[in-house]
Amino acid sequence: MKKLTLISLLSSTLLFANINAIVSILPQKTFVEAIGGDKVNVALMVLPGNSPHTYEPKPSQMKDVAGAELYFAIGVEFENVWLDKFKNLNKRMQVIKLSSGIEKLLMTAHHDEAHDDEAHDEHHDEHHEEEHAEEHQGNDPHIWTSPDNVKIIAGNIYEALTKADPANESYYKLNFQKFISLIAETDRKIKSILSNRPKGTKFMVFHPSWGYFAQAYGLKQLPVELEGKSPKPKELIALIKEAKEEQISAIFTQPEFSDSIAKVMANELHIKVIKVSPLAPNWSENLINIANAIADKE
Repeated sequence: MKKLTLISLLSSTLLFANINAIVSILPQKTFVEAIGGDKVNVALMVLPGNSPHTYEPKPSQMKDVAGAELYFAIGVEFENVWLDKFKNLNKRMQVIKLSSGIEKLLMTAHHDEAHDDEAHDEHHDEHHEEEHAEEHQGNDPHIWTSPDNVKIIAGNIYEALTKADPANESYYKLNFQKFISLIAETDRKIKSILSNRPKGTKFMVFHPSWGYFAQAYGLKQLPVELEGKSPKPKELIALIKEAKEEQISAIFTQPEFSDSIAKVMANELHIKVIKVSPLAPNWSENLINIANAIADKE
């Protein structure tokens, strides 16, 4: 009888044990928690205020890796260095690529369009260097800034969770459907907010993190820097001129990067500097706030 009770206890413990999962960045944590609910423990790698370009995990985070069943990778730079190390540490951990099924964009270089032939000739060598850097930089990892992409990400999360824990498939499905509704509502709100802006409207960003958002809503981001490289004086003058021509009302900067040059430009243009991070956990509200700022409805 005692043996049967013990087996029953072990079975129920296994049945109700949560999945231990790891994500790289905060928006992923929001997505996985939305679908996994109270059946998934989610550990975060890139802690708030840090950059996913250069992050190094803490020893306590390596303990999370050792006990994880799933790692949800999204393609941010630090994963290139650390994912293999994580897999060596925990060979039973499955890595789920959340970007699967998403067409990647190239990172946008600043001044990627010649303003006139003379400027193009003058900066030909610089432009060539930028193109060469862009080849090394590769694809834009900020896929979660587009609601359509988040639908695909959510589908990949749902599939991974149901495969790892088929007993709770109906639970994950209900959460997945609720989250898809939130994504659709977010998209509707953004389209409504931007309805007063013509197609091709430009918005200025310090770091080019909003390419997928721009593509989704027929906008164009005008980046000030790429890969930590600030614009040279002549490029800065051209950017200020373009910002005036386009009647840009704000510059978006990120808490993870210095905004000293953005402040200089903002003072020159008499416009606002808005700090907004693509790594914010409140994904839906974040995109709606950006749309409001671009539409100058703040």
